Amino acid sequence: MIFKDRGIEIKTREQILAMRTAGLVVGRTLELLRAAVKPGITTGELDALAEDHIRSSGATPSFLGYHGFTGSICASVNEEIVHGIPGDRVLADGDLISIDCGAIVDGWHGDAAISVGVGTASDELLDLARICEESMWRGFAAAKLGGRLTDISAAVEAHVRANSSYGIVEDFVGHGIGSAMHQPPNVPNFGKAGKGPKLVEGLALAVEPMITLGKQDNHTLEDDWTVVTDDGTVAAHTEHTFTLTPQGPWVLTALDGGEAQLAELGVKFGPLAD
Repeated sequence: MIFKDRGIEIKTREQILAMRTAGLVVGRTLELLRAAVKPGITTGELDALAEDHIRSSGATPSFLGYHGFTGSICASVNEEIVHGIPGDRVLADGDLISIDCGAIVDGWHGDAAISVGVGTASDELLDLARICEESMWRGFAAAKLGGRLTDISAAVEAHVRANSSYGIVEDFVGHGIGSAMHQPPNVPNFGKAGKGPKLVEGLALAVEPMITLGKQDNHTLEDDWTVVTDDGTVAAHTEHTFTLTPQGPWVLTALDGGEAQLAELGVKFGPLAD
């Protein structure tokens, strides 16, 4: 049974376990794509790999057909922040690609994203991707039962601000997730702690910082999907789906549930299975 508070879907233990199954499909698909990224491959070829792996895992791509989207992944290269449509674009040495992936198992969703350097990407771009990912993990580490949603937001922003002058994209945020891919509440990547809905058991959130080498200002291309930086600077995007148990955060799209990264931050993770 699903209980809702202010439109927020609260899952049972069994439903969270179903989301973990979907999350593992997403996590394994992204690791397959990470290994496949190289100069000369097209974003369309990466998309085909993703769709085949998702379907062969007994899942359905979340993105394919979503409001008319034509890919099983979003493939956003360099100045593309998010929602890049996979196609015939050829990856070049030195590019940075963000790959967003979603899968559905028995009606339950998982959603995650990685940013990957292509070939010999510069330290500048690799640092951008690293800080983006680190900020996401700081957000998970700040989440505690009884806390507030913007505790996550504030931790993400604090890590980016303390380590860079990067732009933090404000127009696109994380979200609730469960029986639909996008649900309330929104999860901003900036703001003051202590605000928003209370963090409770059964709540699942997709946390997804997007940061840029320059300013965060952006616009959508004529394809009505691809979001790019106004100043043409490179962007990075990282995402995982997670929930909270009495023991701590459990990252549903991380293959180890987030154990290793959370341990580095001194946080105990809280798996319900595995």
